Amino acid sequence: MEFKLENKDILKTWYKDARNKVKENLGIKNPMAVPAISKIVINIGLKEAVSNSKVITLATNVLSEIAGQLPVKALAKKSIAGFKIRDGMPIGTFVTLRGLNMFVFLNKLINLTLPKVRDFQGVPVKLDGRGNYNLGIKDINVFPEAEVSGISELSTGLNITIVTNSGDDKKAKELLASLGMPFIRK
Repeated sequence: MEFKLENKDILKTWYKDARNKVKENLGIKNPMAVPAISKIVINIGLKEAVSNSKVITLATNVLSEIAGQLPVKALAKKSIAGFKIRDGMPIGTFVTLRGLNMFVFLNKLINLTLPKVRDFQGVPVKLDGRGNYNLGIKDINVFPEAEVSGISELSTGLNITIVTNSGDDKKAKELLASLGMPFIRK
């Protein structure tokens, strides 16, 4: 995925403006104390991978298109006979985004993907207590890249974790809201 210089500058400006807004809203004097997003982790767990090894390859290809970088296969750490899982067997795939890829994905998630979800009312406001936000998407086909790839046979969900350096839910929520995350209004 190659971006022109203007697009990189637009994304950086979008992020810096959001951080400045948080700094102003929370009355933070020190610019180093303003919360920032450090990484985004996208994870797909596949129970079908136990019986069909092609599903992992398919999920890896789709996640590569969605994230803009090559994902890693998640391997089972121990054998579980009841689930027919052996140690070292691929059971999912994940990717960690940082830098420009992180901003591109976040912008795409907020402005293209989430509004496309059927009967979308907003995302839950609940954070994990340390300023990190987890979001589950039930159907991977809401991403434009999954539709373009023609991968309708992979009907699985994915988990998105947005990791911040704030350590505080209030600051992290303010940062995500200033970036345009469509939280449910109460």
